[in-house]
Amino acid sequence: MTSLNGRLQRAAAAALVAAFLGACATQTGTVVLLPEKDGKDAAVTVRQGDKEVVLDKPYAAARQTTAGPRPYASSAQEVQASYGPLLDALPSRPKSFTLNFVEGGDQLTEASKQILADVVADIRSHKVPDIVVIGHTDSLGSNATNDALALRRAEAVRAMLIAQGLQPASIVAVGRGKRELLVPTADNVAEPRNRRVEILVR
Repeated sequence: MTSLNGRLQRAAAAALVAAFLGACATQTGTVVLLPEKDGKDAAVTVRQGDKEVVLDKPYAAARQTTAGPRPYASSAQEVQASYGPLLDALPSRPKSFTLNFVEGGDQLTEASKQILADVVADIRSHKVPDIVVIGHTDSLGSNATNDALALRRAEAVRAMLIAQGLQPASIVAVGRGKRELLVPTADNVAEPRNRRVEILVR
């Protein structure tokens, strides 16, 4: 099953591409594919009439012509020169952090306690952070039990972030129970990596 984190990341990437495509639609109708910051592959199809061009490499570009879209190779320098102010105004891409929990409860593991300060420091580097805290469980127990536990974990982390001085209004806590396992397992399997909270920061 695709994780909420994965869906949010893809939605954010699509939104960025859509925003950039709209902004790049000048009189010449230029489209440039930006590289993903995490190095993952990305692609976009540019259609004009019955012709299309697939851009699947960083800085691959297409320009509208009377004969259809014409592909060419752009560059970081060209993008910065043409669209620098626009890119600077775009919201930052979501960042994701994972904290793990002891079995059956809402207490962080010792390792996760150690990295919480780094997470808070990173969140504080955002001017106006928008934070979603998503609680998960392993597959032990019923859906109802795990839904409640996942939400309890998310709310516990939200409380920790607020205690560190982050604004309550900027933090939303939700629980996904055992529906989005990080490590796929059969039902009723104790898997420490699935007992987690994801913190998405935009």
